Amino acid sequence: MRIQASNQDQIDFAKQQNLVPAIVQHALSGTVLMQGYMNAAAVEATLADQRVTFFSRSKQRLWCKGEASGHYLELVSMHTDCDNDSLLVLALPKGPTCHLGTESCFSEPDYTEQPLLSQLMRIVQSRSANADGASYTERLLAEGSKRAAQKVGEEGVETALAAVADDREELLNESADLLYHLLVLLRSKDLELNDVMQVLYQRRR
Repeated sequence: MRIQASNQDQIDFAKQQNLVPAIVQHALSGTVLMQGYMNAAAVEATLADQRVTFFSRSKQRLWCKGEASGHYLELVSMHTDCDNDSLLVLALPKGPTCHLGTESCFSEPDYTEQPLLSQLMRIVQSRSANADGASYTERLLAEGSKRAAQKVGEEGVETALAAVADDREELLNESADLLYHLLVLLRSKDLELNDVMQVLYQRRR
């Protein structure tokens, strides 16, 4: 159930001392960012301000994530599970979520269950930090955005030709090559997959 002001009273707070766990997930990449707890007032504040707010058990008060750092979590949507006693919050982070300066409070990438394209984007980003040419990605980035753009063009044509030829296996392979080279091109321009997803998100709205 999607939570809105009209139905937030359907959340079952009574099971767990007036608190429910809230998992925050990046609305674009799917990365699991953090977990906290909400009471009825925190849910109300989140919906009203469109910034994710928790009930801090240590401070014993409402706590808007980012109130000190400015790294807010802008609400996209909020949903309950089938028992109405836990919440899934989709949000757009403004800066790192973790107090350690990382995107997610879950340090290992595999724990966040990132979609494969997001994982591949991270690999491309990590390769860009190296300049020894040990990998194809490093060499391609070192050659600059013009070379990456050329590869995107080549792979786009090959993808289209495979589709016209009705070669399903080749179409899949060329599509994979096209997506990879597009990520490299984005990185060469200091952009990332989430920037593209943001455009798609705005278009959907």
